[in-house]
Amino acid sequence: MMSMMTIASFLSAALLLLVPGILTEKAYGPNLIELTIVNSISNAPNETYSADMVFRGILLGAMRRLQETNSDFKFTYTEDPNYGPFLESVNGVAGVNAEHTYWELLVQTGENGPVIRPDVGIGCYIPEPNDRIILKFTKW
Repeated sequence: MMSMMTIASFLSAALLLLVPGILTEKAYGPNLIELTIVNSISNAPNETYSADMVFRGILLGAMRRLQETNSDFKFTYTEDPNYGPFLESVNGVAGVNAEHTYWELLVQTGENGPVIRPDVGIGCYIPEPNDRIILKFTKW
């Protein structure tokens, strides 16, 4: 015979499965981040996009949604077995090892906050609402 706690757990799990989007819907209103593309090598004009975030979602998910909804934004990445997703190209511009170029992830927290270099990449970084994500093409 099932205990009341087991029945309650089962019903809670069943409810999550029956209510579409309960785990993916935004919590606490719209969660938008600003994504700015900076090419410090060619000095091309910056490009800025707004990306929709799910509550506590990873940056890679927001970038995928942005790519699906905005034909002007494209990116590619590879999956490193040790370090996870590695950003290869943005809007047709790819990093090249021989030229020592790559895409750097930077984040400006808040409207006038400091620009930081997160210690994780696009597959692990969890943006806060109103973060400004900066994808900067640069040299090492």
